[in-house]
Amino acid sequence: MSASADLRKGAVAYKSGDYATALREWTPLAEQGDAGAQSFLGMMYAKGEGVSKNYKTAVKWYRLAAEQGHARSQFILGLMYEEGKGVPQDYKTAVKWYKLAAEQGNADAQSKLGYMYDTGKGVPKKPKTALKWWKLAAEQGNATAQTNMGAMYGLGKGVIQDWVYAHMWGNLGASNGSEEGAKMRDLAAKQMTPSQLETAQKLARECVRKNYKGC
Repeated sequence: MSASADLRKGAVAYKSGDYATALREWTPLAEQGDAGAQSFLGMMYAKGEGVSKNYKTAVKWYRLAAEQGHARSQFILGLMYEEGKGVPQDYKTAVKWYKLAAEQGNADAQSKLGYMYDTGKGVPKKPKTALKWWKLAAEQGNATAQTNMGAMYGLGKGVIQDWVYAHMWGNLGASNGSEEGAKMRDLAAKQMTPSQLETAQKLARECVRKNYKGC
């Protein structure tokens, strides 16, 4: 059986809750250097599925995958460093891994990188750089990034203050499940004229039609 078939067999077992079979399929692949299998093992150890929860072991497997350029593992390794799970908390190292994943187009990493630049964790505070990464994630439909874009427009942070765009981005975040996006949209609406509100809603509809690109 090919490695990809074994990987799929493990995935099917995992989804059905058969963690023992998933572990049996993925472990040899991970030990042979398969980044996907390494990432899956990292997840199982991080969650304690089929094995005792062990963040240090999770970090070991995520790191092996991340060092091979596995974007999802790079993002999760960044999270582990940001939260101090299995490793000492280290914002600079978290930023390093977020950036590697973000540059590969991982929307979660782009959103997190925006947060790090906005708050000054591991990097100097740079609202415009935060906005850049949030925009990239928002264009992929990331609800958190869309909501944060709305907040930046509402506050005039890194961009000229504009309630229409604050409402538009908050509305998009809300439509993708963000409660904070709904709050941002409703807060902006209180500051707007009926004409502005109509414009914001039209922009949001157009943005969805364009699949969030160039909004």
